[in-house]
Amino acid sequence: MTDTQACRVAVIGAGIMGSAIAARLIETGQTVTVFDLDKEKVKALTDKGASAAASVADATRRSDFVILSLNHASIVRAVVFGPEGISAGADATKVLIDMSSIDPADTAEMAGRLARETGMKWVDCPLSGGAPGALGGRLTIMAGGEEADFERARTVMQHLARNYTLMGGSGAGQTTKLINQLFCAVIFQAVAEATKLAEAGGVDAASIPAALAGGRADSSILQEFMGKFAARDYTPTGRIDNMLKDLDSLQAFALKTKTPLPMTGQVVEIHRLLCAAGLGARDSSEMMRLLDGDLA
Repeated sequence: MTDTQACRVAVIGAGIMGSAIAARLIETGQTVTVFDLDKEKVKALTDKGASAAASVADATRRSDFVILSLNHASIVRAVVFGPEGISAGADATKVLIDMSSIDPADTAEMAGRLARETGMKWVDCPLSGGAPGALGGRLTIMAGGEEADFERARTVMQHLARNYTLMGGSGAGQTTKLINQLFCAVIFQAVAEATKLAEAGGVDAASIPAALAGGRADSSILQEFMGKFAARDYTPTGRIDNMLKDLDSLQAFALKTKTPLPMTGQVVEIHRLLCAAGLGARDSSEMMRLLDGDLA
């Protein structure tokens, strides 16, 4: 398959990220098949040009690449190995691209099992950049797997990612994603606190990103989110409970490896507090409600 040929891609999971991934692939001319239990989400994508599959196995049989965008390792396991799952439609010519964020050890175990039982290859491709990055083909993707499978998956990733890097064997992409989430969670909290401090000092917080651009404190999160935080713009770009899921995995990995993460631990508890307050399904900008004393 050349870079100019359309790929046959199945997208399993049509949430915020899965829908953005599928929409981008449709826009770039790929042949996209979608499966999700939510028929309205599927219809939104078939209206754009995707085909709906009767089952995960059906989607797998009709595709060369199968992308997963799911929330938990338990869901990934059920989708891959459950009745009418990926394994039921798999063969050695196909590649599974898991863009979910799940535990590295679970990834390595499932990838090995799928290869032994069906011959289908697995590349873990967790991402950074959110739905906007997917829609613009600007994702950062940290991958794990065999180099040959990584290169095959590039046929699809070239339409989604600006930065696509092989980090090591199976699970290495997921480990790198945990590191990415550590940075993101801590910096989100720092941006929220800086926004509040700027306001307390009479400085227009929305002007801070331009003032600090190019300096050591600059970051894409600062540039993209400080103005949003300052405006108390709670438009969804991600979910706090999804970040907490990743942070819980990060802490479990740190415990297993005896790695101290004191600052991260505090940020995890802030996310847990936001979820306990019923804000788990909302955007990270909800951090401002906590700092404003407005969780009631």
